[in-house]
Amino acid sequence: MDYAASNPMESLANAMTPKFAVSYLRVSTRGQAERGGGADEGFSIPAQREANKKKALSMGAMVGKEFVDRGTSAKSADRPELQKMLEYVKENADRVDYVIVHKVDRLARNRGDDVDIMRTLRECGVQLVSASESIDDTPAGMLLHGIMSSIAEFYSQNLANEVKKGLNEKVKSGGTPSRAPLGYLNIRRMDEKGREERTVILDEERAPLIKLAFEEYATGNWTVQDLAEHLAACGLTTRATPRIPSQPINKKSLNSVLINPYYKGIVSYQGVEYDGTHPALVNPDTWQQVQDILLSHINGERTREHPHFLKGSVFCKNCGSRMFINYTKSHTGVRYPYFICGGRHNKRTDCKQRAVLIADVERQVEQIYDSYSFPPKIADYLEKWLRQNIEAEQDKYATELDGLRREKDKLERQRKKLLEAHYNDAIPLDLLKSEQQKIAKQLAAIDHQIKAYDYTFTTVIERLGDAIDLIENCGRTYRMANDNMKKMMNQAIFKRLLIGSDGKVTAEFAEPFTMLVEPMKDEVAQYNSVNNAEAREHLLTSFLSSIPNRLSNFFGKGWSKDFLVELRGIEPLSESQFTMASPITVIILSFPLPSA
Repeated sequence: MDYAASNPMESLANAMTPKFAVSYLRVSTRGQAERGGGADEGFSIPAQREANKKKALSMGAMVGKEFVDRGTSAKSADRPELQKMLEYVKENADRVDYVIVHKVDRLARNRGDDVDIMRTLRECGVQLVSASESIDDTPAGMLLHGIMSSIAEFYSQNLANEVKKGLNEKVKSGGTPSRAPLGYLNIRRMDEKGREERTVILDEERAPLIKLAFEEYATGNWTVQDLAEHLAACGLTTRATPRIPSQPINKKSLNSVLINPYYKGIVSYQGVEYDGTHPALVNPDTWQQVQDILLSHINGERTREHPHFLKGSVFCKNCGSRMFINYTKSHTGVRYPYFICGGRHNKRTDCKQRAVLIADVERQVEQIYDSYSFPPKIADYLEKWLRQNIEAEQDKYATELDGLRREKDKLERQRKKLLEAHYNDAIPLDLLKSEQQKIAKQLAAIDHQIKAYDYTFTTVIERLGDAIDLIENCGRTYRMANDNMKKMMNQAIFKRLLIGSDGKVTAEFAEPFTMLVEPMKDEVAQYNSVNNAEAREHLLTSFLSSIPNRLSNFFGKGWSKDFLVELRGIEPLSESQFTMASPITVIILSFPLPSA
């Protein structure tokens, strides 16, 4: 016998006790949660809350617990507050009577998730109630629930397709499909016809520092960690979000900046690159140089323990191993720096090379520069001879330059055709990415050549006189340079500086200096070592008559390719570069003015 049914007073008390309801509220985006009505409420959440309370009262229920997902999509059931609500219902199944939502689509926009949620509620004996729709446990209510759930799923999928279609059209026209990276700002403004326009502008506070980051890292003198600390000290900070305040830039954030092609004017969307309409902060050459440096540091960056401008240039003549720095302390506590053979130290070879004082190596390197200084008359003759030949060659490049520009136009048309074919579903995404990468490399190489052509003649002729003046006394130039400049000069001019078992330093010249110095190094060294005026004059006469033959390889077949210039001072040439600098232009651009 049912005790409650046999006790009228208790039945009356139960009927007068309000039912217990749980209210679930949700908005899809953070913007909806923040737009008006408070930082975490907006307008939608209070409206849902009020509607759910009215529905509960109409059923004689009281909302005793509320769960709110702010800025989360219903495409997935993996929402923190929804999961908390389901756990609460399971733990309080004997207490909870209703779960109230404003609409079914607030709970789920996926039929599979809807079925799983409803199964959990039914197992707990809890009824789902919609404040806006007539759904209940009757067959008609369940049918309406199924229809509304299917409509919600259709709406979600159709909306996603429409958004994707809109984003595709936006990136085709060079727009930014998402939040712009650090250094830029997303803004909304009205055009002349009163339509809202969303665009990207430079962040006046951060953009100069982002540009500085690329320029500094491209020098190769920074690690990402050190540069991040430097930029943080200069005031570069991340942008604040509703959950994370602005903070000084760190290594991770800076690395994300340095690898982002957006800063060179490219919008990347779903793996495809598009020309953006936003202002670029760095040119493609600088951006690529940064990528090359990052790639060279793929195994991690480290600060050198014993930096020195000769480190990396000196090798053991006996076994070919690189020499590195070691310090020895005397009995008086004085530390002496030595170059020691890496092969012997690490026991990779049976080399017997002894340690050599760094000061002795420095002095001998200076003497090498002294011995190859060009006598004034040779320098004057060389300048006139080079100038005449450069001017004679200048007219030959107009035709090649026109050819490069035609090739560039052809590649750009080919890139547009590829995109059009992809838009029409004629080629798959993987093929488009592969072809885009090939074309991008070819365009970058052509742009580099065109810039080199535009730069070469005017710069070489302007600086020719200054360069020849400096060549007259290489030793003076080297001594006046700072440590960083000395290091670049050594790496550009010498392939290796070899230290023999007797401690003597000899030089192997790198290309293209081998072409200039090797044919005449013995004569130059002999001339510089002779003190007798008559003997020097005899050597000079012989030397001048032989210069054209010795340097004929400068102006032979293929000169136009060799004449292209690396626009980066005296850094050693990399095998990754597309073109090879000419011997003349490297010589001219390699020796900075003493004041530099």
